[in-house]
Amino acid sequence: MKKYIVLFALTGMVAACGGGATKTEEKTATEAAAPVADLSSNPDYQKGLALIGKSDCLTCHKVREKLIGPAYQDVANKYENTDANITLLAGKIIAGGKGVWGEVPMTPHPTVSEDDAKQMVKYILLLKK
Repeated sequence: MKKYIVLFALTGMVAACGGGATKTEEKTATEAAAPVADLSSNPDYQKGLALIGKSDCLTCHKVREKLIGPAYQDVANKYENTDANITLLAGKIIAGGKGVWGEVPMTPHPTVSEDDAKQMVKYILLLKK
């Protein structure tokens, strides 16, 4: 009889807690990189977002808040959208870097092509407030 009471009590607790199943909500690259304004029709925005979504960038960066590295909006606010800055920042994506945003180094991404890195930078610079 005690077994049934214990089983009944455990069943009630599991039911009260939603069956014990947990649901982890993962953000897609699109959700994590929600635009400041409606930029969804901009080809630079679309291409850059797709490239960032396929990379490991969102491991260290978020759009609006600092994670390990700076927020993309902070980068966009610091750098003007010029060809020189696009080339400079694309080089930092490929080679890595340290010191501009603190002492935590940015991991190099030598397998990212220069064109892809520039496209990522174009996307980031579109996020300027």
